[in-house]
Amino acid sequence: MGVASVERIHQPVLVGRVVELLSAALRQAERPVFVDATLGLGGHSEALLAACPAACGIGFDRDPQALALARQRLASDSARMAFVAANYDQLRASLDQLGVGRVDAILLDLGLSSLQIDSPERGFAYATDAPLDMRMTPGDGPTAADLLNTWPEADLARIFRLYGDEPRAGRIARAIVARRDAQPFATSAQLVEAVRAATPAPERGGHPAKRVFQALRIAVNDELDSLEKALPQALDGLRPGGRLVVLAYHSGEDRLVKRAFARAAADRVPDGLPQVPDDLRATHRLLTKGAERAGEAETTENPRAASARLRAIEAR
Repeated sequence: MGVASVERIHQPVLVGRVVELLSAALRQAERPVFVDATLGLGGHSEALLAACPAACGIGFDRDPQALALARQRLASDSARMAFVAANYDQLRASLDQLGVGRVDAILLDLGLSSLQIDSPERGFAYATDAPLDMRMTPGDGPTAADLLNTWPEADLARIFRLYGDEPRAGRIARAIVARRDAQPFATSAQLVEAVRAATPAPERGGHPAKRVFQALRIAVNDELDSLEKALPQALDGLRPGGRLVVLAYHSGEDRLVKRAFARAAADRVPDGLPQVPDDLRATHRLLTKGAERAGEAETTENPRAASARLRAIEAR
């Protein structure tokens, strides 16, 4: 895939707002450094490098194919970029290996990249028949098919409910267990067929298998646990005045971000958790009031932006 092809398929979400928030911190630094902890195809990093000519970036990605394509896309700025083949939950250890302390800006753009969605052989998409893999790092750990064929019904129902907000989680899990006894799941088409059979009534909100595929992907890649580990590392990894921006696409992700930011800013901790003591000095300040969303113009041009929730915070 050439650079032109990469740029054609990849439209970074809320890129203008991300650049606005992070470049403000980068321009204040003497030797500005940003971390794109979810590099993907490099669209956000490309925009930050263009907006801040003095900045250098460090791009993380667990997907070797995405990392290779991002290197290609950012080749003209190769002297200003370092690339790390690692997941964002290894942020601190990886920066230590590079001899990098605190940085001026960090971006976490969660969820799937355009490459993963648009590569049918990876098994992420319900619209194309392919092997049920869904691993962001190919060859690393069990596949989605492994989970479907081995997990107990209760565990499948739990992840469909928690990670996919699927209202028919129990019914779908029962249908999957019944089908796998006759024939193990191997392809996305088999899973789509099972979900359709378990949810015969049409409903709003898109494809009936959308939430099940999302839940499986999150479970296969242990995404929420990775995020929970990464957020404290990112917050602690900022210099005073440094900024962290997170783009979340799922309520579970956004909830973790909201809680972590609230604690760091000594704000009211949501969801009934105890309040931070009044005498505890805030280490960060919130830059966004709630979660910001993409406007109608962007979601029309790039439908993948519709579910994005942006939150930003600054280190004191």
